[in-house]
Amino acid sequence: MSAPPPAAGRTPHTPQPPTGLRRFTTPRPPREERCELCGAQLDGERHRHLVDTDRRALVCACGPCSQLMDHAPGAAGRFRAVPGRVLTDPRHRVDDRVWEALRVPVSVAFFFRNSVLGRPVALYPSPAGATESELDEPAWDTVTDATRLAALLEPDTEALLLRRHDGRTECFLVPVDLCYELVGRMRLRWQGFDGGAEARADLDAFFAQVRDRAREPQGSLP
Repeated sequence: MSAPPPAAGRTPHTPQPPTGLRRFTTPRPPREERCELCGAQLDGERHRHLVDTDRRALVCACGPCSQLMDHAPGAAGRFRAVPGRVLTDPRHRVDDRVWEALRVPVSVAFFFRNSVLGRPVALYPSPAGATESELDEPAWDTVTDATRLAALLEPDTEALLLRRHDGRTECFLVPVDLCYELVGRMRLRWQGFDGGAEARADLDAFFAQVRDRAREPQGSLP
């Protein structure tokens, strides 16, 4: 039996694919993904992202478009390529005093320099998505004093990722899209007040992957 025609004066609704950061919090149906700058077809999960600083959003990019943005890292402009490096600082000094200064209500948070606002911002995963936490200058100073990674951050595109777990803190510099992937995974799996066993297991798996990718910066750390 054929479907009934739409009512007069109305057009059928066609679901639109998620854009920006929503791609990490919305289940994606099988579809052909394209570069959001030039329209070229993308290679599934392997494509890179750019940060649209005007919209404060991530956009998908093909190889040539992302390489074009790579030629001027940190330069002023609407689109900035997200780097792929993951760094670790095993000798950091992010301790209980630093966490108290940050006033983050959960055990995982990430920080990046927002070039539009002209300051660093702090966010953490929650059932509602990425939640911003107030970050004043003295609190950020405690972080920059505790790890050299904070000074290595590329604006908008890289984040300092901290996790307080089992009596210690892990400290990484990661691509900012990796943080929003974590936000999406936690939002999809969160259950109850504390997230539930599935979300905690996924969090452990995520940080295990980060550890495998992480390398120390060249040169000695203070």
